[in-house]
Amino acid sequence: MMMLSILIWVIMAIIWLSMSIYNQRTVEKYNEILQRYMQMNQASQLSQQSLTTLNKYRMSPTLESMNQYLSDISSLLRTKTEMSWLRNTSNTMLLNNLQNMLESQAEAMDLAVRFQKDNDEENAAKQFDEASNISKYISEATLTLISGEQNTYDAFYRKIIKRSENIKNMGLWTLALVSLLLLLFSYRFVDSVTQPLLKLTLSARELSRGNFKNPIDLGNNDEISFLAITLESMRLKIGHFIDDIQSKAQLEYDLHRHKLMLKESELKSLQSQINPHFLFNTLNMLSKEAYLAGADKTSELISSVAGMLRYNLRKLDSRVSLKDELEVLEEYLTIQKARFGDRLHVIREIDESLLGIELPILVLQPLAENAFIYAIEPAEEGGTLTIRVKQEERHILVQVQDTGQGMDGEQLHKLLSHTENSVYKGHSTGLGIWNVIHRLQLFYGVEEVIEIESHPGAGTCITLKLPRGQAI
Repeated sequence: MMMLSILIWVIMAIIWLSMSIYNQRTVEKYNEILQRYMQMNQASQLSQQSLTTLNKYRMSPTLESMNQYLSDISSLLRTKTEMSWLRNTSNTMLLNNLQNMLESQAEAMDLAVRFQKDNDEENAAKQFDEASNISKYISEATLTLISGEQNTYDAFYRKIIKRSENIKNMGLWTLALVSLLLLLFSYRFVDSVTQPLLKLTLSARELSRGNFKNPIDLGNNDEISFLAITLESMRLKIGHFIDDIQSKAQLEYDLHRHKLMLKESELKSLQSQINPHFLFNTLNMLSKEAYLAGADKTSELISSVAGMLRYNLRKLDSRVSLKDELEVLEEYLTIQKARFGDRLHVIREIDESLLGIELPILVLQPLAENAFIYAIEPAEEGGTLTIRVKQEERHILVQVQDTGQGMDGEQLHKLLSHTENSVYKGHSTGLGIWNVIHRLQLFYGVEEVIEIESHPGAGTCITLKLPRGQAI
């Protein structure tokens, strides 16, 4: 209740402060009006002052009087420019006329100075008289502008000032009255609540220490007594709930860890089905034999297979660069190009500056295998495979796009399912897309790492969204 009282008091204080700010803004508006008056009056004063300075120069053409004239005429032109902020819907025409007259007076005075320097007294006097007449018009226009400003703002200002004072006084009285009432009510209410709560707190503290001997008897018949009766039962139930939650969390953690260990065991088992080092050395020997025999194409294919095998011998938790992944993908595409011939077209759109990012090993090749299995291999005319690497605001996008028949929702679900590895029996990696997604999620610590766009008859585009510098 005390917190409620303080909150209400703060709200009232904010209301009072808001009213004060409103009043302050009103005063600032009035100061702005005064500045407008002073700016308009300054134009008239500078007009007369510059005319007086010009007359002194004509009477005594010295360097000092000339410098004084130049200073005044500069101030006059600067004031003419600065008056633009005074423009509003009601004084646009008058203000434009005043600015034009200030400029005309300055031009007339400059001509008078020029004729004076040329000893042309007649024309100098004529231009001086012209400037004097313009200065009179400027004084009249200034008075007209000031009069219009007074008519526009005087009534408004008086009304706002009176309202601000009334609101301020009302806010002060309201704040004082509400504060007094809240303090009185809070004291009575808090006293009637805090004493039973204090007893209940002491009893609860004893219960938390394991002391069950002292009964809780508040002598009241209200909600606090009911709270005291149910406190011990609630404490016991909460303890049981916490124990259950911890047990379940530990069980889920162990289950997840066992799944990861099982998956890793399966992958390692898949890699160890043959003696990889023996096979790698054998392929290198065959590649050399084919090269020496003049079978360059066969040597290139065997070399590509050896390169893929050597790359696959790395551990699945290895970190590699995007450049390494693209290089082994090229080895894979070399083999597929020899297999499909002119039925396969490969397009590469790769930003070379992005190839230094790290990612798990064997990520791109399973995506390319998916394209060959579902798009290029079933089509009699083959297809086009596009490898694209580009940059987004916070991600590096790696896309593998094919021109196959695409997939519907059921096929996409099958592609992303845990049992998808069975589809890849007989292919080079034996790793499914679900496995790629899972390892990327663990590597970067984020969930959204892949997007698949596919529609029947429109091909498939798999996009990896790799966060820059966020691997864990």
